[in-house]
Amino acid sequence: MHEYPQQSSGHEPERGRRRSRRAMWIGAGVAGALLLGGGGFAAYKNDWFSGNGEAVSFGKPTPPAAADAGAAKKAEPTAAPKPSGDPDVQMPSGPKSDFKQTTKLDDGTIIAKTRLAGAKSGFEGDVWVWAPKEYDDPKYAKSAFPVLIALPGGNGFPTNYWADRSLGLQKAITEGVQAGTSLPFIVIMPVLNPDNKYYYDGADIPGQPKMGTWIAEDIPDFTRANFRTYKSRDGWAFMGSSSGAFVGMKTLLQHPDKFKAVIASGGEITPDSPLWKGHQAEMDANNPEKLADKLIATGGPEVYINFQVGTKESGKNLMTKFVTEHGKGPVKTTIRDIQNGEHNGWHYVRGMKEGSLEWVSKVMKGPKPEAG
Repeated sequence: MHEYPQQSSGHEPERGRRRSRRAMWIGAGVAGALLLGGGGFAAYKNDWFSGNGEAVSFGKPTPPAAADAGAAKKAEPTAAPKPSGDPDVQMPSGPKSDFKQTTKLDDGTIIAKTRLAGAKSGFEGDVWVWAPKEYDDPKYAKSAFPVLIALPGGNGFPTNYWADRSLGLQKAITEGVQAGTSLPFIVIMPVLNPDNKYYYDGADIPGQPKMGTWIAEDIPDFTRANFRTYKSRDGWAFMGSSSGAFVGMKTLLQHPDKFKAVIASGGEITPDSPLWKGHQAEMDANNPEKLADKLIATGGPEVYINFQVGTKESGKNLMTKFVTEHGKGPVKTTIRDIQNGEHNGWHYVRGMKEGSLEWVSKVMKGPKPEAG
């Protein structure tokens, strides 16, 4: 069951309550930070907000060493590095987007935002990005990095809550890299819906904004324009919660030639936007159950679906049913139980730290440092 905004008429009360709770979970994290006290608030204010609104660039070239100060002054600007010998590496194709910092994390990495006009979907919306510390490390200057497209539940508009540092997604990846249990993913966080009136199932519903094309085409194109990425699907995955999990899984199964894996949290399995009325064939083309069966019938390629579910939330029965009926052949599935977990982003990040990040990292392609 997807999350809908609370309606004054009383329709879809359960969906409305779930979305309302989501807003409270996110707000509680920010409020908690503000109530830490004088020193805590000072750190919050100085570190979290320092530089917000300033221009940000990723993958800064390292200037060449100069023999002396005079030579340094005469040195020509550094050219963009050429890719490594791996033919799968694709350097940023441009044009570069204008990024503005929204948050600085404790390790100095930045979450930044830009506005993207989708060339293929025709939809224009905000996108947040984060690159791990390794991305600016000179020894990785010629390497591509894997991409994790993080999709929210709830309204999915006008923000993406995975760009809120209080949920800890980026920190979990950083800690996983340090522990050797996670690849250093680039995280891309687009808006999921074109407004907060309806849920669009991340699909091209006839007569509506083309949100399926936005997610499956425009967002990867935008990422390739701005970051060093892999050409093959081995460098592309989704993660999402609730309705975002559904869209990630659905898009993976629709485009197994472009994406390889998804961490799907929260029990969303089938399309249910009210906007599908009168468009059954198109709705079926966005149904993960039918898409999985089609992939099984054609023999692949293999895709990897890691479900996450809290032991204090509903929805595991839907995941189990999908695994039993559709987790066959090229459709590789697993279910991770999050002990005492509820339907919220904090607990899903905990599940990722407890094993799902390691799981997805094992099936993805990581960056390769230069020898020497």
